[in-house]
Amino acid sequence: MSPGRLHALIDGVFAIALTLLVLDLPKPALSTHLVHVLLHQWPSYVAYLVSFTTIGILWIEHHGMMSAVRGIDRRFLERTLVFLLFISVIPWPTALAANYADRGFSEARAVAVLYAATMLMMGVTFAWGWRYLTTHPELVAEPARPAFPAGTRRALLGGLVYLVAIAVAFLSPLASFAIDAVVAVYFAVSRSEVPGLIVGSAAVLDDP
Repeated sequence: MSPGRLHALIDGVFAIALTLLVLDLPKPALSTHLVHVLLHQWPSYVAYLVSFTTIGILWIEHHGMMSAVRGIDRRFLERTLVFLLFISVIPWPTALAANYADRGFSEARAVAVLYAATMLMMGVTFAWGWRYLTTHPELVAEPARPAFPAGTRRALLGGLVYLVAIAVAFLSPLASFAIDAVVAVYFAVSRSEVPGLIVGSAAVLDDP
């Protein structure tokens, strides 16, 4: 099966998830203290930036992976759909985090665990797709095959870090959210050799 339709589905899900994030930014009703009200909603802006950065980096790295895929089968389709399930659901815990991060301890803790757990499953299912392609090299363009084990490790590491955020949430929800933010920043500024290698080989990979 050609990966063209899967490319379109993936890009569509990512685009919708990114768009839905902005719908939960504050929209105060008419107020004589608009600046104060907007500043008071700072958790919403932080949650938006963290989730937007996370989804954006995932899109870049997933694009790097898919740029090397030359064929897909049903099992890879199933793994990709599970990954997209958690991408599409990210706006939900993001909205909850924006509303409850600075509320009572029990509410903030529950939301911090939910947010980190969603990110954990997103990272694990991303690594699941990398792993499948690593063990099925016939689906991958030959020049990019050596890079896939490293891609699997990077995706798995990025997901498992959220286990720390889940554990920390039971002690300090704000510290847990801070870990989520640090993970997003780290992967935003760190350079992945895998997508660079794959995208850099585009001229070779696209040659019929």
